[in-house]
Amino acid sequence: MNDDITQAAGELIKLCIADTLTIATAESCTGGLVAGALTDIAGSSAVLDRGYVTYSNAAKQQMLGVPAATLKQYGAVSRQTAEAMARGVLTRCKVDLAVAITGIAGPGGGSPEKPVGLVHFAAASRDGTSMHAAMRYGDIGRTEVRYKSVLKALTMLRELVESEPVAR
Repeated sequence: MNDDITQAAGELIKLCIADTLTIATAESCTGGLVAGALTDIAGSSAVLDRGYVTYSNAAKQQMLGVPAATLKQYGAVSRQTAEAMARGVLTRCKVDLAVAITGIAGPGGGSPEKPVGLVHFAAASRDGTSMHAAMRYGDIGRTEVRYKSVLKALTMLRELVESEPVAR
């Protein structure tokens, strides 16, 4: 991981420990890198409960309960799927915060409507607060899309923690 990711993960871990908050992740195009960034930090076991790597549509459905109709209507790379992934995490785990990532890291797989570098994020808290972001990183290379996505996910989790008290 790079220094920005390590710093963001460390700051998030400190905030979560101070507020006794727990996290679970649902990752597609990042393949577990967010969970990996968190576990690189000493003390992360007090915060990270689990990480789901749901690369396929079947995994999104089976592990997170993403409705087949959502995937069919909007596709795997969509706001609706990212939000369903985050909700699925909160339904399946007793964590305070969830983040979900689904996108097209490349080099192939893009289309005019959903180009390489498009990534959808959803973050949600147990108290019902949620947020979505869609980033269009462009065709900057698979590794760079994935690293930028990890940093964005960590930033969104931090924003959730800092936005208001999370009901437990």
